[in-house]
Amino acid sequence: MDLKTNYMGLELKNPIIIGSSSLTNSVESIKKMVANNAGAIVLKSLFEEQIINEINKPENFNLYSYPESIDYIKHYTREHNISNYLKLIGDSKKAVDIPVIASINCVSDKEWTAFAKRIEDAGADALELNISILPSDFNKSSEENEKIYFNIIEKVKSEISIPISIKMTRYSAGLSQLIQKLCWTKKVDGFVLFNRYYNPDIDIEKMKVISSNVFSTPDEIYVSLRWIALLSNNVECDFAATTGIHDGAGVIKQILAGAKAVQIVSSIYKNGPEYISTILNEIEKWMKNKNFNSLNDFRGKMSSKKSEHTADFERIQFMKYFDGIQ
Repeated sequence: MDLKTNYMGLELKNPIIIGSSSLTNSVESIKKMVANNAGAIVLKSLFEEQIINEINKPENFNLYSYPESIDYIKHYTREHNISNYLKLIGDSKKAVDIPVIASINCVSDKEWTAFAKRIEDAGADALELNISILPSDFNKSSEENEKIYFNIIEKVKSEISIPISIKMTRYSAGLSQLIQKLCWTKKVDGFVLFNRYYNPDIDIEKMKVISSNVFSTPDEIYVSLRWIALLSNNVECDFAATTGIHDGAGVIKQILAGAKAVQIVSSIYKNGPEYISTILNEIEKWMKNKNFNSLNDFRGKMSSKKSEHTADFERIQFMKYFDGIQ
C-alpha cells in the first residue's frame, strides 16, 4: 500500500508525525521514532519567553501575566537553552532521513520572531507555531485576539522561507473564517487542529487547583474530526489532526475527513515507539479490505463538502440519537 503523503510541501513516507513532546527532545529518542517508521517529527517546543530571555534581562519577565513565568523559564532554560535547541535541529537532520519540524510556543509578535531565521539556518524543514491564545481578557475584543495571529506570521515569514504551520486553538467565535483568512495571506502552509492545553482541575479535599489528565484519550478525537471535515475541502491549506488519535482507525477517520497527516503523542507514550508500526499495519489492512491503494484514494471522502450528510458535522444539539435515554 502507498502510505506516502505531502504535508506543507514535505514528502512524508506515511502520515504519522510524532508531535512536540519529550519523545522528540533528543537525537536518540528521535532515532527510535524513525526506526519504527515515523513519517516526520515535531521537536519539543521552545517557548517565546525562552528566546526573549536570551535577548533581554531577566527583570523584563514582569511583563508576563502568569506568576510562574520567571521560575519556570529559569528552570526550563537550564537544560533547554537556545544553543542546545539549534544543535538538536542540526544533529537530528544528520541522523535521520525524515522531515524535522521545529516548534515555538508563542503568544505575541515581540522581538523573538527574528529568531526564526536561526531555526531555518540550523536546518529545520518547517516551523510549527503553537500560538496559545486564550480569549479570557475582558479588555480585548475578538478582533484584537485574532490580529495577533496575523502579526506573528507576518513577522516570522519575513525572516524565513521554510513552510509554516499554525497549531490552532479552537477558542474562536469565527474559527472557520479566521483559518480561511490566515490561509489567504499565503504565508501559512498548514494548520494543526487542535492545540491541547493544560486543563485545570480542582482537588476538593485539599482545595487547590491541580492538573487534569496529561495524556489524551480516544474520546478526544471528535473535536478535531469535526473541524477537519468542515474545513479541509474549503480552505486551500494542508491540515494535520492531533489529540485523541490512538490507533489505525483514528488515523483513517482523520484522512477520510481530509487530513494530510496526523500528530500522535499519548499513544506512543503508553505503548512505546513500536506501536507506530502497529498503527501503520492497521491502516494497510483496512485499505486492502476497502480496495484502496493509496491515501489519496480515500482522503476527504467523508469531508463535509463530499459527504451526503453535511449537516452531521454541523449539528451540535442532541436530537434523535439520545431519544428515550433517561
